[in-house]
Amino acid sequence: MARHPQIGTDAGNREDAAPMNEVALMGRIAAEDMAAFESLYGLYHPRLARFLLAMTRRPPLVEEILDDTMLVVWRKAHTYNPGAKVSTWIFGIAYRQALKALRQVDDAVESDPEAAASLPEEQEPEGELQRHELRERLDAALRALTAEHRAVIELTYYLGYACREIAQIMDCPVDTVKTRMFYARQRLKTLLSAIHEEAM
Repeated sequence: MARHPQIGTDAGNREDAAPMNEVALMGRIAAEDMAAFESLYGLYHPRLARFLLAMTRRPPLVEEILDDTMLVVWRKAHTYNPGAKVSTWIFGIAYRQALKALRQVDDAVESDPEAAASLPEEQEPEGELQRHELRERLDAALRALTAEHRAVIELTYYLGYACREIAQIMDCPVDTVKTRMFYARQRLKTLLSAIHEEAM
């Protein structure tokens, strides 16, 4: 009988997690090796958390989706093809789990009020205030994009994936990835321009 892993372990603190070979870890996880699963969890938690936050723009959902993703990794490890990149396989699962979670909640995306909290303007240095305003404008523009477009931007610019890898993650043709990137860039440019004009 398959064991279920304890999600949310302190694997990120394991000093021996980073050097371990990911393909070898997957083989051990397929054999229900809990220590290997904890190591992989620690390796991927930071990247997955960032990706899921960027894609969903919903901080309360991130850990839940991340845990669901890693539970699928545990249960489906035996289906992993050693010829593929482990990261591509895992991010593909995370992408699908995020889309599934978003379908279960409202379409309107709201910012986390605690994350958006800041000091009153008069207490912030001018440079910091400008950076804060820029972050708010960019965040507003990103929230206006679709989840698929946000995923493409995050995978390309922050996680460094090539179009072919993104196509594998999103389970779509490479041309679709390129089209999504084109529209995402154009949409961001238009939105940022409009937000800037409103702020003038």
